[in-house]
Amino acid sequence: MSKNLSRLKCITISFTGMLAASIPAAAAAEWSIVGLGTLGGTYSVAQAINDSGQVVGNGNGVDRAFITGANGIGMSYLDTLGGTRSFASDINNAGQVAGYSFTDTGDLHAFITGPNGVGMSDLGTLGGDYSIAYGINNFGQVVGVSSTAGNAAYHAFITGPNGVGMTDLGTLSGDYSAAYSINDSGQVTGVSSTSDAPAQHAFITGANGIGMTDLTTLNGATDSIGRAINNSGQVVGFSGFYNDFTGYQLVEAFISDAGSSNISGLGTPIDSRADAINDMGQVVGGINSYCDNCIRSAFLYSEGTITDLSLLAPVVEAGWSELSAVGINNHGQIIGWGHLEGAPGGGSRAFLLSPIVAVPEPATYAMLLAGLGLLGFVLRRRYQIV
Repeated sequence: MSKNLSRLKCITISFTGMLAASIPAAAAAEWSIVGLGTLGGTYSVAQAINDSGQVVGNGNGVDRAFITGANGIGMSYLDTLGGTRSFASDINNAGQVAGYSFTDTGDLHAFITGPNGVGMSDLGTLGGDYSIAYGINNFGQVVGVSSTAGNAAYHAFITGPNGVGMTDLGTLSGDYSAAYSINDSGQVTGVSSTSDAPAQHAFITGANGIGMTDLTTLNGATDSIGRAINNSGQVVGFSGFYNDFTGYQLVEAFISDAGSSNISGLGTPIDSRADAINDMGQVVGGINSYCDNCIRSAFLYSEGTITDLSLLAPVVEAGWSELSAVGINNHGQIIGWGHLEGAPGGGSRAFLLSPIVAVPEPATYAMLLAGLGLLGFVLRRRYQIV
């Protein structure tokens, strides 16, 4: 090895060290929180967010679903299917929205919109009177629940791209099922009753909704629900004990391995639920969701660390409390609703909570520029000598 090459490698290593030293400063995140408004009503709730930061949700301004522009800016109403009310459940990266609306005959039907929430199409049913859409992927495949012929039962469904066609996903040997989320491969998660009545278990399907696998439960619990799935096939949800008189008890948030039926607890406190996951495996959900006389809060799970979002300094300083977090995009932006101190009407308000990546200090920039300059000088000298 020549002395020049050795010197080059030493300087490159030194520069790499300087760059590595700057990474913690550049990756350190603060947070900002903004209310999304109410469109004249007394409350609003955000339900889903895409990677542009478009948010959909519901409020009581005129009891219709809403959509925002990028990064939660601007709020406008969606249409209905002829009735007076509509509800938004999910949004994909094209801005197509899935949800449900009353029709002009008073039935409740699932819908899909065009890009950016424009227009609204009725998805029909599985032969019964009603259907509800809960999830949509980037190809416009929609999942949800519908009554079957004669309203004999209700089953999970999946559609083709852009909401075309509706297929019954069946059940886990029980009477009913519902689908809550779908990824870009068409894998679906939700909940189904089992033959061990009255238990209900979370499930995952294969691509395009084919096959239904029981995700079972945590720690001997009787019930579980799959709430969201990412593009790696990781499912999040919650598991606990349920009966018709007391509801859910001892609920615990869970996450599955990618594309498998192995689930494990997130390490959140008992009485927690996971509601959303992004492609980096970051999870948001609620704490004290089913606890009587408890203060509700929200959490972020990221790389094994759990953060109570209600305790973040910007959240507290802005007067927000009792947050419910139900969505997170691939940029780490989180949506949900909470109580805002001094808000007129006293109802819940939809929020957008965004991480702010810190800008490196001027001294760090100077060090990086100096390193680049030195490296460039040595490269020029080396080629001149060689």
